[in-house]
Amino acid sequence: MNRINQYNPVLPPDLVNTPKPGQTKTESKVNFKEVLQQQLTTDTLNFSSHCQKRLEQNNIQLDQVQLDKLNSAVTKAADKGSRESCVIMDDKVFIVNVTNRTVKTIVDGQRMKENVFTNIDSAVIV
Repeated sequence: MNRINQYNPVLPPDLVNTPKPGQTKTESKVNFKEVLQQQLTTDTLNFSSHCQKRLEQNNIQLDQVQLDKLNSAVTKAADKGSRESCVIMDDKVFIVNVTNRTVKTIVDGQRMKENVFTNIDSAVIV
């Protein structure tokens, strides 16, 4: 008698995952790549409270097309490994924390002159 396997027998792989009586086997028909791609496309941008105040103070409204462009730019920056990015779109500059997908601040065209943007590791021009 083999005492090592007496209480915990080693079973073939196909028998290990078979459901026990009263249990149902759950199979996932969804591919990991599909789930990941869906999660990446549904990631939305967050706006910091500072950025929201800037938007209100300067009466800046972003339409869905601009938000989509900004979201796409942040995704591109993330794909390149960026952490803090400067996104230049039309007459606006967005400073974005790419890791958290958070727009930290916005600078409009009138205030963009003679500004220095620090602590960024990439720039995306849209």
